[in-house]
Amino acid sequence: MRWVWFRVAAAIVAGTGVLAGLLVNVDRAMRDGQDLGLVLANYFSMFTIVSSILSIVVLSVAAHWMRRHPGTSPEPAGIALAIAAVTGPVILLGVVFNVLLRGAPPAIAATDPLWVANLDSWATETLHVVLPAYFVFDLLFASRRRGLRWGSLAVIVSYPLVWTIYTMLRGELVPNPDGSAEWWYPYGFLDPHIAGYGSAFGYIGGILFAFLLLGVAIIGIGRSRERYAATHPGVARLRIGALPGQVVAWFRRLRHRPSGPSAG
Repeated sequence: MRWVWFRVAAAIVAGTGVLAGLLVNVDRAMRDGQDLGLVLANYFSMFTIVSSILSIVVLSVAAHWMRRHPGTSPEPAGIALAIAAVTGPVILLGVVFNVLLRGAPPAIAATDPLWVANLDSWATETLHVVLPAYFVFDLLFASRRRGLRWGSLAVIVSYPLVWTIYTMLRGELVPNPDGSAEWWYPYGFLDPHIAGYGSAFGYIGGILFAFLLLGVAIIGIGRSRERYAATHPGVARLRIGALPGQVVAWFRRLRHRPSGPSAG
C-alpha cells in the first residue's frame, strides 16, 4: 500500500513543479511585454511539461487503482504500458537537460526577482532531477509491476516521435515571444536556424535511438521483475527497511546463477 503514497507524492511534487514553471513564465512574459497567450502555448508545448503532466495523470491513475485493488496481483496491462510510456521520456529528460541544457537560462532570468528565481529553481530541480529519479526508483522497486510484450516498444517510442514531428512543424509557424525571431523551438539543439537541419535531425535521431534503447531496457526490466516476483513472492514487494538487503540478495543470485554448458 505504501506505493500508493509514493506515487501520489511523486504526482504532487511534479504538479508543484509544473505550476512553479507556469508562474515563472507568466511573470517573465508580463515583465517583458510578451504575448501571454503565445508564452502559455509554448510552455505547454515543451516536452518537459507535456511529459510531466502525463506523468501526473498516469501516477494518479496507478495509485488510485492500487488503492482500490489491494493485494499482490499485477497491475493491469494498460496501466503498466502507460507507466512505461512516461518512464522513458522522464528519465531521458533528466539526462538530456543535465547534460545539454543545465546552466543555460534565458537572458530575462538575470532580472528575476528572488521569488521568481526560487520558483524557477524549484521547477527545474523537481522536473529534471526529482521526477526522473523517482521513475528510476519506481521502475526498479515498485510492487505489482506487470511485464509488457516486446511489441509495447512501439507505443513507448511513438509519444516522443509524435511530439518531435509536432514541434518541428510548429517551430516555423510561431514567432519567438520576445520578438527576436519569426520562429520558436523549445530547445536550442532542435532549432535548425542555429546549426542547420543536419545538426537538428542528428540530435533528433540520436535522442530517438536513446528512447529505443531505454524502451528496451524498461520492458526488459519489467519482464525480468515479473518472472522474479512469480518465483520469489516473499521479496516481490519492496520493504524500505530491507531495501539494501534485497538489492544485495538480487546481485548474489545473479552472480551465482548456474552457467550453461561450455562450448569448448
